[in-house]
Amino acid sequence: MVCLAALAAYPTVSLAQENTVDYTHTDLSYRDFSGQYLAGTSFAAAEMREANFQAADLSQTILTKASFLRANLESANLSQTFGDRVTFDGADLTNAIFTDAILSSSTFTDATIAGADFSGAILDRYQIAQMCKYADGVNAATGVATRDSLGCR
Repeated sequence: MVCLAALAAYPTVSLAQENTVDYTHTDLSYRDFSGQYLAGTSFAAAEMREANFQAADLSQTILTKASFLRANLESANLSQTFGDRVTFDGADLTNAIFTDAILSSSTFTDATIAGADFSGAILDRYQIAQMCKYADGVNAATGVATRDSLGCR
């Protein structure tokens, strides 16, 4: 059992984040989240088919088993996300930031990745090889080339 008085002595301890919404197992298809601050939110197993997340802050979110099928994630910040088994197929990831994200077993079939920054991200080797076939551009915010961030030869 946690004594709340004892926690008061440690101001960096947080029991829960304020203003975060849990979208776990929800259908958010076609919704508009453009420009919104959604950092630390859970989208685990959420369906976000053709949703608009343009310029949204999705940093440090949980995306496990989520589907961004044909979603707009242009210029979105997905740094430090935990996103295993996520579907980004057909999504617009132009200038998206995936730095230090975990994206194991995720798919990017037919995704637009021009300018996307995957620096430090954990991706399956097969997905990297597939994306390196068409990776180009430089991220507008970080200045990192997509090919360099993926480690393309």
